[in-house]
Amino acid sequence: MNEDLMRAALNAAVLGWHVFPLRPGTKRPALHGETACPRTGPCAGGHRKWEDRATTDPDRIRTAWSRGPFNVGIATGPSELLVIDLDMPKTNSSADAPCGAATFRALCARAGQPVPRTCTVRTASGGSHLYFTAPAAVRLHNTAGTLAPLVDTRAWGGYVVAAGSIINGTPYEVEGPSLRQPLPGWLKKVLIPPHPVNRPATAPAAGRRRPYVDAALARETAAVTTAREGQRNATLLRAGRALGRFVASGDLTRTEVENALQGAGESAGLPAAECRATLRSALDWSITHNQPRMGEAA
Repeated sequence: MNEDLMRAALNAAVLGWHVFPLRPGTKRPALHGETACPRTGPCAGGHRKWEDRATTDPDRIRTAWSRGPFNVGIATGPSELLVIDLDMPKTNSSADAPCGAATFRALCARAGQPVPRTCTVRTASGGSHLYFTAPAAVRLHNTAGTLAPLVDTRAWGGYVVAAGSIINGTPYEVEGPSLRQPLPGWLKKVLIPPHPVNRPATAPAAGRRRPYVDAALARETAAVTTAREGQRNATLLRAGRALGRFVASGDLTRTEVENALQGAGESAGLPAAECRATLRSALDWSITHNQPRMGEAA
């Protein structure tokens, strides 16, 4: 047990943020996956993922963190948070490549808006997490590069590493203002997809999707989440290529696949930027090679 980490989990819970344990010294959930689920305890009625098991209950938190020096994950969706992740360039990228903070400042300048000030956490890699209160009227999900290069968002289906957690000996620390602010309206407009007007549907209507498509999405997502070290990127690449054919056929949208596999890759321990690059390559290749031929039904 590490009292500082337990205190970090309890402090987050006091703010109404739902927490769950991450493996010591890592960003990976410490909870069992679906394939290893014992179907007992919290999962007696069926497997419950980390987002469902995240809690603000101090007794549950003390029990969980008394078992080991777990880092702290915050499930952003249940916590009513929208976190903007300003990432750092990969180590093998160009030396003058802009970081997420720089591309986000440029985005704000183009919109004629100041860089918003809100609760900010400095990450172990040198990036930043900007915490905002998520808008109540809409259910936002994760994005990867939608706002700008190296700028991701975490909402429903995502999580962030809480302040006080330690990765490679470096702690996540609060810097700047400590109070979170509502998500600015202009950013909300960018993140909410426009309502289609007289456009063909990009995916089958609810309830009409073929069962094997949902099964394939679940199978490939699980494969990436449980991939072993040394096989994670290759597994992500294969999953992206496998699911890309459903994007080409219109059975899945590219956003659905990217969100599912991006979250799975990060849960497996891959850096966010590496996941994005691998998925972009895999989906571009698969969609190009699975376009319907002339005369074939889409």
